[in-house]
Amino acid sequence: MTQIEAAAIALQDHAALWSTGEIRARDVVEAACDALVAGLDTPGLRMLAACTRAEADYDVHDLLPAALDELGLAFHPVGSQAGREAVARALARRMLAGELTPREFTFRTHQHHGHEVPLTVRLAELDDEYDILEYGDRTVGQVDAEVTAEARRLAAT
Repeated sequence: MTQIEAAAIALQDHAALWSTGEIRARDVVEAACDALVAGLDTPGLRMLAACTRAEADYDVHDLLPAALDELGLAFHPVGSQAGREAVARALARRMLAGELTPREFTFRTHQHHGHEVPLTVRLAELDDEYDILEYGDRTVGQVDAEVTAEARRLAAT
């Protein structure tokens, strides 16, 4: 994967995470700056990257969809199935990058989606398994390994 492709994926992940309140608007602005540095460049992306921290909370809402559109990236409406799946994939990539533990990943996914999103049902079940480890015969390491496999599956789709 090239640096430009990685920056595009990161920007789209930030958009999905921001739309569900997982991250702040200023994190989206930082991702836009990183995308410019990586070589992506459109007028909308420049405007998004130019936001100050004080402006981000007000301006990202209007600037982000246009910037993504110019780059050929999707901005999923809040609450949409596609948006929920995008958040799950973004969280999976964060877990695989070491930004989240497997337990945090399943907890956040379960918290956002419950057992309702077919793509993440197994993660919700694994989150439940963490809660009952002391009563069963599985170890944290075994559940972590299964969560990691699910994260890899999500990140690859």
